[in-house]
Amino acid sequence: MTFFDTYNKYKDFDFDSFIKNIKLNDFNISLNKEYKNIFDFLTLIAADIDDTMLENIAKFSYESTIKNFGKTISLYSPLYLANHCINNCVYCGFKASNKIQRKKLNLNDLQKEAIEIKNLGIKHILILTGESRKDTPVEYILECLNIIKPYFSSISVEIYPLESDEYKLLIENGIDGLTIYQETYHQGNYANLHSGPKKDFLYRLETPDRAASAHIRTIGVGSLLGLYNVYYDVFFTALHADYLMRTYPEIEISVSFPRIRPEVGGYNPYTIIDDKLFVRFIIAMRLFLPKVGILLSTRESASFRDNMIGLGVTKFSAGSKTEVGGYTLDDEDKTERQFDISDERSVSEIASVIYKKGYQPIYTDWAP
Repeated sequence: MTFFDTYNKYKDFDFDSFIKNIKLNDFNISLNKEYKNIFDFLTLIAADIDDTMLENIAKFSYESTIKNFGKTISLYSPLYLANHCINNCVYCGFKASNKIQRKKLNLNDLQKEAIEIKNLGIKHILILTGESRKDTPVEYILECLNIIKPYFSSISVEIYPLESDEYKLLIENGIDGLTIYQETYHQGNYANLHSGPKKDFLYRLETPDRAASAHIRTIGVGSLLGLYNVYYDVFFTALHADYLMRTYPEIEISVSFPRIRPEVGGYNPYTIIDDKLFVRFIIAMRLFLPKVGILLSTRESASFRDNMIGLGVTKFSAGSKTEVGGYTLDDEDKTERQFDISDERSVSEIASVIYKKGYQPIYTDWAP
């Protein structure tokens, strides 16, 4: 049994009718339940409420966050190993058809990148590649891990999906976390947006199960908001996180709702998600799954991220570079960004704001 079995129970649910028929009393009932189910979550994100009610549920989210995480924000930085890709995801700056510089870090340049990130104070990194087994095989990733693991206490990967035995091999060589976004949970729309190996919806959907069977420590899931009906994708993101937490209680689960940012190919989103609705997703997620980690990346503006401290978010990326060689290489040697970032502040600037808000920035995600 995998998440696909749970997914199939809900994939044809009539979201439009459910949302259309939500009453204010339904919202209040869902809000005041001690333990909320997935339809309470949908009610919290989709009910027609005013600003006063939004502030009310934000207070509930604040209290839940403090209770379960304290006044802390964990920090991490992404490190791009390569941007080679054989897929043509229509929304991605790294897609195969984009005429961009392709690069894979050699081990010497990788070490320089790792040292620079370490010197920023970061001890938790997320290593990323494009999706190309040919250009960035597991063997190359293992070589990279041998170079960078002395510098960091926690290393997560966001790469092409692997088999369970491959995840086990990476875990044995230094990784402890996986980030894998389904992008959109609507199977038909997913097929329209992807080509190449990534077009296999089911294989990607079951990736967290394969990593969990290899006994990874953390898993992050999410959807890229703007690719499809936002309520549909946020609903299934929450459902996926809930499934993982119930099925693998020993694993730390986190979620993210990245909003589409400009990229080289100039993709026009299916829909635009305004800040107020985005806030509702975050605070409702905190109320539905009080112990789930919630990540807010540098895709979002500095002011927005600052205002979300205390409202459900537990993890920030900081000092992010979304190009290969972004931390140390000269401009002519860097690649184009995978997407534009919005919060370009340094790690120390972000940490300073967190302190001023009365919170503690956490640099070490985990220490063995």
